[in-house]
Amino acid sequence: MAEPAVLVRQWRGDLLEGLHIGHAVALDAHGDVVWSVGDPEAIILPRSAIKPVQAAATLAAGADLSGEHLAIATSSHSGEPAQLALVAEVLARADCTTEALRCPAELPYGASTMADWLRAGRQPTPLAMNCSGKHAAMLLACRGQGWSMDDYLHAEHPMQMTVRRLLERAGVRIAGVTVDGCGAPLFALPLVDLARLHATAVTADADDPELGVLRRVADAARAHPQVVGGVDRDVTALMKGVPGLLTKEGAAGVHAGALPDGRAFACKVLDGSMAARTPIVMALLAALAVDTSAVAMKAALTQPTVWGGGAPVGYLDSVWPPMSADDWGSRTARTRPESA
Repeated sequence: MAEPAVLVRQWRGDLLEGLHIGHAVALDAHGDVVWSVGDPEAIILPRSAIKPVQAAATLAAGADLSGEHLAIATSSHSGEPAQLALVAEVLARADCTTEALRCPAELPYGASTMADWLRAGRQPTPLAMNCSGKHAAMLLACRGQGWSMDDYLHAEHPMQMTVRRLLERAGVRIAGVTVDGCGAPLFALPLVDLARLHATAVTADADDPELGVLRRVADAARAHPQVVGGVDRDVTALMKGVPGLLTKEGAAGVHAGALPDGRAFACKVLDGSMAARTPIVMALLAALAVDTSAVAMKAALTQPTVWGGGAPVGYLDSVWPPMSADDWGSRTARTRPESA
């Protein structure tokens, strides 16, 4: 097993303030590893980067979802009014109330949306929780199948077993199961399998009796990127700026994606930094020769700002090529190199 490597540096002024280590992998169109750092076989928790499969499993279970309503099922939405309206519509079709979602009551995920929410004096609610679209879709599937709904988040429930079977049919090696932040089961898997899973989603035949549901989700997400993320969200900017890209972030420093020809990538920042996630994503896209010139937030994603006193005082950047922690530990200079 390879050790994790330094992926991202954090600069405050001219001083190196921190290093973010982890694992990253890039695949060619045949699913072969063309570049990796750390251990591509590292077992990780994909968090919300697994949502395309969870949404596809609701289709496999008979949920009648398409377009924006399918996109909201795979989203980690910002809680914008249009997004919450979509969740409410899916819930209404399932004949369920907000309480049936059984995810935590939270404020909207998007910064501007949260500010508007608080100014209006509104309280946390399960509807605003960024996973509510996925939960609503699962409830719709359960309603159609006549499955119990009070315990639909249990790992042994038919809804969650449908998720597991779809993962296995897609070739994912499940290494364990725990509980995600929203309360749904979360399947541990090798990082490289997460990349291959996204590749399968974009390359599968939509008419395939087993894996076609993944392609339907990929197509809906790519057609409605503003639903999958939201205003000023990186996944939305990336999918709008890179034609045919399917990409999804996950909490605690996870990100994965795939291009229409099957090239794919995945990364995990071990300290869970979400800010450190985007520079390595941009480096992975560069390693795959992807043109990111049309990405609206390219500068902010490549070098996220470090703030001090409300003003920009530094930034994060990817280490290229990445270095092992031992290499960094042997250095005595801690000031910014001329090439940075």
